[in-house]
Amino acid sequence: MKVDGKSSKHQKDVINQLGRPLQKICEEMGLGKISLGGLAVVSVFCSIVLNFFNYEVPWVLVFTNIVLIGGGFILYLVRAQLVIYVMRRLLESGLALFVIATLTFMLLRTLPGGPFDEEKPLPPEVKANIEAKYKLNEPLHIQYGYYISGLLKGDLGTSYKYTDRGISEILSDSLPNSLQLGVYALVLSYLIGIPLGLVAAARQNTTYDHSAMFLAMSGISMPNFVLAAGLVVTFCFWLPWFPVAFWDGPEYYFLPTLALGVRPAAVIARLTRATALEVIHSDYIRTARAKGLSEASIRFKHVLKNSLIPVLTFSGPLVAGILTGSFVIEMIFNIPGMGKHFVQSVTNRDYPLILGVTLVYSSLLIISNLLVDLMYTYFDPRIKLS
Repeated sequence: MKVDGKSSKHQKDVINQLGRPLQKICEEMGLGKISLGGLAVVSVFCSIVLNFFNYEVPWVLVFTNIVLIGGGFILYLVRAQLVIYVMRRLLESGLALFVIATLTFMLLRTLPGGPFDEEKPLPPEVKANIEAKYKLNEPLHIQYGYYISGLLKGDLGTSYKYTDRGISEILSDSLPNSLQLGVYALVLSYLIGIPLGLVAAARQNTTYDHSAMFLAMSGISMPNFVLAAGLVVTFCFWLPWFPVAFWDGPEYYFLPTLALGVRPAAVIARLTRATALEVIHSDYIRTARAKGLSEASIRFKHVLKNSLIPVLTFSGPLVAGILTGSFVIEMIFNIPGMGKHFVQSVTNRDYPLILGVTLVYSSLLIISNLLVDLMYTYFDPRIKLS
């Protein structure tokens, strides 16, 4: 379609007029320039929402996540001169995983009992054949050598109880479900805790503040397994809105995510409120108000960013708490995740499965702590990593 100059100019004027309110809102909130990190957060959040509602994530969005997160991460490391630091931390992480694997191996072998000790003893010949199959009849240092050599090749061994199933196969089937639950709970805890803490700090000593802190204290005081039982009774029996168990869709995701994410959200709310109150009464916030900045700009551009440091500090233990807490939640809601295998492997003394699950959880914790340390320098440039 052919458009003359006047018509084209008129269309541009209309677009500019429509865009000015949105631009003004973004500038007031301190979002006038959307950074690469901001785009990555939005892209990942959209992927999580689509995954939660069982929609297929478009390949364009997956590619965008990879480019934004991978490219942005590498660019940030280069600009902040953190490449050597990250390489050193990765080497230290490898050494830490080696120590964890060694200590776990030795502890399992020194504890009384064995994987094939049952109430009704097996015939000596049968037990000897089984131990020979899994090389349990070899000296301890020989068994350790077999395990470490297999680990260096990426072979986690074969389960003693799930006959002829490799540990890698078991973990690949169950790990995605545990990661889904953990990610949903993390996102929920941040989405509830940070806004709740900011609102409580902005309206200190009001009804909003008292109500928010009452909810936070209630969430901290209640164990997740008690909350899970209460949610099941309320929303599965009294109000049959959600199914009791399994992990087959959004209606199955809601209650386990809520049960696992409420307590971390309560802790984050209290941390955010305490830090936000300290930031609100600081000198540079008074200077910003004196310059005439709007309250929305002050809260989002100054208060929020400077209030996230304690939340980041808590994020490392938060990941540990969510991962260990998911054991109980997965058992209550019968979720086919790693929690079930971890509990059953300890009960069955399934050495390879215990070692595999322990290494996976240890790797997740080490990676999360490394990412938290790197995010310190992003939110507070005064912090230097060396």
